[in-house]
Amino acid sequence: MSISPRFRPTAPLLRTALAVACAALLLAPVAGCKKQGGPGDAQAATKDGKGGKDGKNNDAVSVEVTPVSVREMTASFSGTAPLDARGDAQVVAKTSGIAERVFAEEGQHVREGQVLVQIDSAQQALRVQQTSAQAEKLARNLARSEELAKQKMVSANDVEQLRFDLQNARAQLNLAKLDLSYTRVTAPISGVIAQRSIKAGNLVQISTPIFRIVENDRLEATLNVPERSLEAIRNGLPVSMTVDAVPGKTFEGKVTRISPVVDSGSGTFRVICAFDGGGVLQPGMFGRIAVVFDRRAGALAIPRIAMLEDDNQAAVFTVRDGKAARVPIKTGYVDGEWVEVLSGLKSGDPVVTAGKAALRDGVAVQVINGKAAAAPAQVAKTP
Repeated sequence: MSISPRFRPTAPLLRTALAVACAALLLAPVAGCKKQGGPGDAQAATKDGKGGKDGKNNDAVSVEVTPVSVREMTASFSGTAPLDARGDAQVVAKTSGIAERVFAEEGQHVREGQVLVQIDSAQQALRVQQTSAQAEKLARNLARSEELAKQKMVSANDVEQLRFDLQNARAQLNLAKLDLSYTRVTAPISGVIAQRSIKAGNLVQISTPIFRIVENDRLEATLNVPERSLEAIRNGLPVSMTVDAVPGKTFEGKVTRISPVVDSGSGTFRVICAFDGGGVLQPGMFGRIAVVFDRRAGALAIPRIAMLEDDNQAAVFTVRDGKAARVPIKTGYVDGEWVEVLSGLKSGDPVVTAGKAALRDGVAVQVINGKAAAAPAQVAKTP
């Protein structure tokens, strides 16, 4: 291509002409292939509009529902408390002396009356001999004086004085024998040695704790229950408990004692629950306890997550004819993750458990975890 010397385009004009030519070449095939009113346009319109390929409304809110079920509901009071041994005794020495022998160790089971420590008893044994001899001497003197009194050779006052002296000597003998028995330290209750504070050869002082014994076969936990539950809680009610030290296991017990006095400061009363240790539970463990005071079989129940939390009136969302419907309900017992429904719903009604935050009454919904059961036109009336 030759260019006349009379007309030589400048560089900017040339570049602009080339750009326009390239754009025309690129757009020409597209415009040529496009068909007016074809099925592609109809399909695109369907996808962009409110009706999808499957006929569903893309503006609907996706939700998950759970049908109202029939189950047993229990009413209970839950609380936490440490476990205490029903029997817990500090063993103390009642006399002083050197511990000659120690017969028990920590963790050992002992029975009531079993000897735990033998204290040096030489001094106490000699005192028993001494007081025994004095009592025997006075007894013989009294016998002779009574014979002489019959012969009017001894006054009645002398005989009476000897009788009083003999009684005093016998009392001293009994005290000496009791002090001798204190050299054998025995277990006051049956249980397990939880602590030992004495070794053979140590000096034992009077009233010094040397052992601690706990009765871990029977453990107790004390709950502080609000006064509104005073009429519901009674002796013999079943109690369940879990402890962190034994995961996955539930221990059964019962209410054994109830305090008849309500604490004016806290507004609570004490409930004592007893459990069988079974060699697993130990004093000091922390338990989570539930006292079951009522059961209802065949109750209507819904998951707690279905409850609306933005209103003072208990309510849920159900699905009717593909739309969300806000339904006020009357609730009863709360049992774990379930709430009893006394009125407002019937068995099988779908309640929204996921996606309810975006719902309003009358909003179109799409159930994504199954087909929603057909709900009645009106909410069941409260009986």
